[in-house]
Amino acid sequence: MNYVYFFVGWMAWTMDGYDFHTVSLSVSRLAKFYDQHREHISTSITLTLLFRSLGAAIFGIAGDLYGRKYPMIVNLIIISALQLATAYCATFDQFLGVRALFGIGMGGIWGLSASMGLENMPMEARGLFSGILQQGYALGYLIAAVFNLYVVPNSPYSWKALFFIGAGLTLAVAIARVFFPESKQFIEAKRSGEQATGKKKVKLFWQDGRSIMKGYWKRGLYAIIMMALFNFMSHTSQDMYPTYMQQTKGFSPEMSSKATIIAKTGALVGGTICGYYSQFFGRRATIMVATFCGACLLPMWVVPSSWGTLTAGAFLIQFMVQGAWGVVPIHLQELSPPQFRSSFPGIAYQLGNMVSAPAAQISSVISENWIIHVNGEERPDYARTQAAMMAVIFSLLCFWIACGSEQRGSHFELAAAAGGNDCHNDKLRNLENFEMQDPTFAKKGGVDIIENQRTPQSVREV
Repeated sequence: MNYVYFFVGWMAWTMDGYDFHTVSLSVSRLAKFYDQHREHISTSITLTLLFRSLGAAIFGIAGDLYGRKYPMIVNLIIISALQLATAYCATFDQFLGVRALFGIGMGGIWGLSASMGLENMPMEARGLFSGILQQGYALGYLIAAVFNLYVVPNSPYSWKALFFIGAGLTLAVAIARVFFPESKQFIEAKRSGEQATGKKKVKLFWQDGRSIMKGYWKRGLYAIIMMALFNFMSHTSQDMYPTYMQQTKGFSPEMSSKATIIAKTGALVGGTICGYYSQFFGRRATIMVATFCGACLLPMWVVPSSWGTLTAGAFLIQFMVQGAWGVVPIHLQELSPPQFRSSFPGIAYQLGNMVSAPAAQISSVISENWIIHVNGEERPDYARTQAAMMAVIFSLLCFWIACGSEQRGSHFELAAAAGGNDCHNDKLRNLENFEMQDPTFAKKGGVDIIENQRTPQSVREV
């Protein structure tokens, strides 16, 4: 059953990645369809990123208050509907409006997926499954790139086919989620009878929330800045990559899609491997090594002219970028208040996304005004722009991670859902105090939580 929880969360995040990248893969076609410049089309990406934090707050809070299941189902249905609506936008203004609303829907998925997927897996395996989960985003990109390469050119609907397929697959995940039960901690809370109901539950939930804000605001600020740098790193290296291959390097849409597929394969491998080894080497050390290696590989990503060498560089860069990202789900889950692991990580992630929202547009505007001449032809210089931005981002992220802390090995699954009765909340706060400490300290308090891995019911009885 643990694998079922994980698989559903992974599929939801995969479709989130697919749906987001349908625009970045279609920039040139969308520019032609709406008679707009490419940099104007990239505005839609910025709007999507800006509004994701609102969705993270709405659906993250719902996920911690009411459970993971039904907020996720509603979230997926909304995304599916907006993806379908995108294909039917007749004007550019309508297109921008729908993509802004899409950002609200998209923002809720990550927090729900990560919390549901990882809280049901054994602590010793969470590094590996964190890497696999996060690469659902890269897999979504990969699936979209394959459809863009083989379906779109042969479809009478052109770029709209990508959005039709995405809407259908996202709805299918929502339907699949209906047939699986709620996450364990919410089932346990309901069975134990300690969970409050109605207005009292909401009141107690907000009381816990205010208490958490007082104790975790510094960690929250650290997480937001960390995620801003992470999102700058991924969006700068990914969102305009097909445009870079076509406009700066002169490759066809087909060849740029093939390069994207290979690059995303590197992301899948890197995220899984780095997530696995973070369980042994530490979350921060793994991220720092990945970012340092990524900075060293930048010349191979932008200097060559041949498709094969450029693609090899893209594979290695995405290995490192997504290798660092593979640690993020479990790192944020461990840094979060145990009873707010849908809202806290999701909001931190998406506020960071909001800060990094202009990444694609900044890259596009600078590149389109930074002209190079190739065989007498003027081309925008996406290569130099992206290399400069990525060098700065890699350096800043490595430094910021070095300044932080980690809670590797946290048994956050022992915490019950927030919004319980007063007695329950006191026990939950005591559990949290033990949970955030090491095993030796926990034993001194008389509760061997870490080593014996007691069940939530047993902890409450103690």
